[in-house]
Amino acid sequence: MPVTTGFPAIVGPGARVLVLGTLPSQKSLEKNQYYGHPQNAFWLIMGALFDAGPDKPYAARTKLIVQNRLAVWDVLAASVRPGSMDSSIDASTAAPNNFETFLRQQPGIALVCFNGQAAARLYARFVAPLLQKSSNAVEYKTLPSTSPAHASMSFEEKLKRWSIVRAAANNRRIK
Repeated sequence: MPVTTGFPAIVGPGARVLVLGTLPSQKSLEKNQYYGHPQNAFWLIMGALFDAGPDKPYAARTKLIVQNRLAVWDVLAASVRPGSMDSSIDASTAAPNNFETFLRQQPGIALVCFNGQAAARLYARFVAPLLQKSSNAVEYKTLPSTSPAHASMSFEEKLKRWSIVRAAANNRRIK
C-alpha cells in the first residue's frame, strides 16, 4: 500500500493556537490543501470565526489563518491509509510530525486543539510520549471533528464548540 504523506504546517510568527488533524484525506491530497473535501466543515467554521471561509481562494484563507495567530497541522507526517477514513490509518506505519521542534520554534502556542477524537488519540499515542516536559503551559482541547463522517452534530453546535479557537487566538481565557 502507498504511504500518505502530509503537508507542512500552516504557521506564522505569533501563533497562539495549533489545530491538529490526523492526515490529509484523498480529496485534500488531490487539491493539495488542508480540509479539501467540500463537505468538511473546517473552512466554513474558519469563515464564521475569522472570515477565512471557502468562498475565498485557499491562499487567502491560509493568510487569514496566520494573521489570526492560528497554526494548522496534522499529528502524522505519514502513514498507510487506504481511503480517507481515520479508522483506516495503519498505526504500524504511522510516523508523527516533529512536535518537539515545532513547539520550540512556536513558543507562543498556548492551546492545541484536536480536530476530532482520532487526532487526540494519535497524539496521545505517538507524540505525547516523545515530548519533553517544557516550561510552556500548553492546554489541550478535543473539538468535534469537522469531517463529513461526523454528521451527528449540527454545524451550529460544532461552531459553538470551535469558538474557543477564536478566544484563545485573541488571547482571552477559554472555558
